[in-house]
Amino acid sequence: MIVVIDGPSGSGKSSTAREVAARSGFYFLDSGAFYRCFTFAHQRDGSDTDRFMEKLSGYRVGGRFENGEFRISLDGEDVTREIRDSRVTSGVSRIAEITAVRARVNELLREVAMSNDVIADGRDLGTAVFPDADLKFFMVADLETRTQRRIKQLEEMGLSGDPGEIRNNLEYRDRIDSGREADPLRQAEDAILIDTSELEFEQQVDLILAKIKEIKNRR
Repeated sequence: MIVVIDGPSGSGKSSTAREVAARSGFYFLDSGAFYRCFTFAHQRDGSDTDRFMEKLSGYRVGGRFENGEFRISLDGEDVTREIRDSRVTSGVSRIAEITAVRARVNELLREVAMSNDVIADGRDLGTAVFPDADLKFFMVADLETRTQRRIKQLEEMGLSGDPGEIRNNLEYRDRIDSGREADPLRQAEDAILIDTSELEFEQQVDLILAKIKEIKNRR
């Protein structure tokens, strides 16, 4: 069974997907972490895009759900913390625009989904990666709510960020993600819209769990 949650950055899709996975026994796929990982690789290798593209197929990227947290590795090294750095955040949309990178991430996501019950979050999962997913959701939230969530996420990781810079970065990413030519951010026609601006975390988790239960009961 495949469940996907698409939406802009900070809408709550990743934290919700993690909790739904923990409660349902599904395998959690954080597609954004994969894009961040490739962005980190690009920056680690000197931000030389030509060299990065030459090495793209050779990067060993792996993701796992461990003790309630999604972990990701690059060439055997755990980079879960490193990919949340503000420098990676500011560069991820540019790397995610590259068609070959999107194709590589899609391969990684589909490989895991072939033999597992999965819930994944991203921006084009319901439209491009898993168009036949059993359930699709599209999460949105107002800009101020998303800014505060990003600040809280950084604080929980022992990091800090300037609210104005974070807000500007979210707006920039919205423009890039929605305007890119390859697989832009958009709601799938059969996706359920969830505005999380005024919802409690438990409410959005329970809503998705209830929909999953409905599907399972019909089988």
